[in-house]
Amino acid sequence: MTNDRSIEEADPYCLSDEAAGRLLSGTGWRRFAVMGDSFAAGVGGPCAGYADVSWPERVATALRGGAPDLAYLNTGVVGLRTREVRETQLERVLEFRPDLVNVAAGGNDLFSPSPDLDAAEENLEAVYAALTGQGAHVFAFTVCDVFEAFPEFAELRLLVSRLNDRIRAVAARHGATLVEMWDHPVRTSPTLMSADGMHFSMEGHAVLAGEIIRALAESRQPVTAGRPA
Repeated sequence: MTNDRSIEEADPYCLSDEAAGRLLSGTGWRRFAVMGDSFAAGVGGPCAGYADVSWPERVATALRGGAPDLAYLNTGVVGLRTREVRETQLERVLEFRPDLVNVAAGGNDLFSPSPDLDAAEENLEAVYAALTGQGAHVFAFTVCDVFEAFPEFAELRLLVSRLNDRIRAVAARHGATLVEMWDHPVRTSPTLMSADGMHFSMEGHAVLAGEIIRALAESRQPVTAGRPA
């Protein structure tokens, strides 16, 4: 693990731990859960000049700025589809009784021979309904449009765009905070992706965490990401 933040500190889309903590110090959340697939689990590769800290850990650290006794649960598992997230994680997260939850799922549904986005949306709907019905605030983010910088994955662009539409719709129905990453300026960074070509590098994690923290600090209102602090 590296704590080198020499480039991160100059990145206008990133936040220092101190700035992030200040932004969330008055939000009142005390029980934070993250659920879903590899994006929830925080999978990502190193990136020179960015600390090797995943976005969920960054958000948890920021929340601790106002809640040192924060309870934090991450049930993310690599490779799960929305149905599996619903069936294997929802009950555990509900038992944890979070007041703030991220749901990061749907990408793996696209790798089916016949992707069923209706079913993916139905599963997300059930998860959001259960969480908000218990009083939790949910936040989500759309998948970044990396296909210009990484054209080898261009065949997925339309499917990802359609998945994002489903995420937006479910989030809107449940009053979730939505972080719009689809057209974020970081999408064209040549160091955005890990060596596996599927997950963010630590640059992406740092930028995503910054946008999540800004969005949550704005009174749970959906925002357009991509603004320097």
